[in-house]
Amino acid sequence: PYIDEINYIYILFVLNTAISYFFSYKRNLIIADQNRYIATIFRYSFYVLLNICQIIYLIISSDYIGFLVLQILATLLENICISFKADKMYSYLRDKEKIPLEKETKNEIIKNTKAMMMHKIGGTVVSATDNILLSSIVGLQAVGLYSNYYMVTYALNLFFTQLYNSLTPSIGNLCVTSDEKKKFEVFKNIDFLTFYIYSLSFIGLLLLYNLFITVWIGVDYLFDFSIVFIISLNFFLTGMRKSVLAFREAQGLFYKDRWKSIIEAIINLIASILLGIKFGTIGIFLGTLISSITTCVWVEPYILYKYAFKVNIIEYFKTYLKRIIWISVSFIIIKYICNYVKMNLILSFVIQGIICVVIFNILFILMYRKTNEFKYFYDNFFVKIFKKIKIFKGKRNEKETF
Repeated sequence: PYIDEINYIYILFVLNTAISYFFSYKRNLIIADQNRYIATIFRYSFYVLLNICQIIYLIISSDYIGFLVLQILATLLENICISFKADKMYSYLRDKEKIPLEKETKNEIIKNTKAMMMHKIGGTVVSATDNILLSSIVGLQAVGLYSNYYMVTYALNLFFTQLYNSLTPSIGNLCVTSDEKKKFEVFKNIDFLTFYIYSLSFIGLLLLYNLFITVWIGVDYLFDFSIVFIISLNFFLTGMRKSVLAFREAQGLFYKDRWKSIIEAIINLIASILLGIKFGTIGIFLGTLISSITTCVWVEPYILYKYAFKVNIIEYFKTYLKRIIWISVSFIIIKYICNYVKMNLILSFVIQGIICVVIFNILFILMYRKTNEFKYFYDNFFVKIFKKIKIFKGKRNEKETF
């Protein structure tokens, strides 16, 4: 409760966040020009260097203030370096002549920025209140248990977010250069990929979440399966929005659903508090689920279909419902097979993980092999990879023969 220099520590955290915005427009220019890999190289090079310096500094001094100062310096240096890189890539950034924005363009930027702020505020309220409500309504023990589960979904989200971040600039380019029909076709392919990724993750979490926690830290840190189900379902529903949000960002449709995030946040707070008081931990997560279903799940695709693709949304929801049914049936089949695995914890975790991946993919291929989206990924990825492997083997055999 009493931490020395807590005010200075807080200020340093705020300062690091503020500095991260220095030259951010140049970083965004590189990313928008479909060169995200350059920004990523700078980000993780400095991140690794920072960690090494912080470790050495802590071993020598054990000083937390200096630890945070190093973090600020690394953020500042990274932004300066990426600024120089952008100047080299885009010579017009060095031009001294400044051309003022047209009033219409300026007003559009201000309007969308305000809308984005509403999205960020609403999103932060939804994502950041679970721990606060858990600690105040249920107790700190529930926060401790949830932090273990959250670490798993956070790691998965971090990995998958990189995929969608890399796609957004390409989608933006597509939205500028292509008609509605082409955009819609690409969206359906990406949405199909999203469905594959998050349905496999969802079933995997349902089957292996508690088993993983048991192997990792023991049975004393487990939630009931009902709570695990709601946590996993929230993860799935959030993930299934990724393709819609990628296209919404590329199209710049922030203003169209600006109130959605605020309404979602209000519903989430009210539902989580009321259900948390009545049902405890599961009630708080149910509140998040309710806010998502009543807003994000239908508003975001509706806006995208109406303003970007200009097509009827009904087919999207029909497909969504069919996919939910397929996931339910697939989980029952995979769970039934996994019930026959009776081994020690670690072996059981590994074998059930393999069964989950193998059986899921078999069922997925059987169900969706005739769809246009499956054929697209099969022709453009699996066939090409197979040909490359075949060519590589052929060249290697030629060298061995020579």
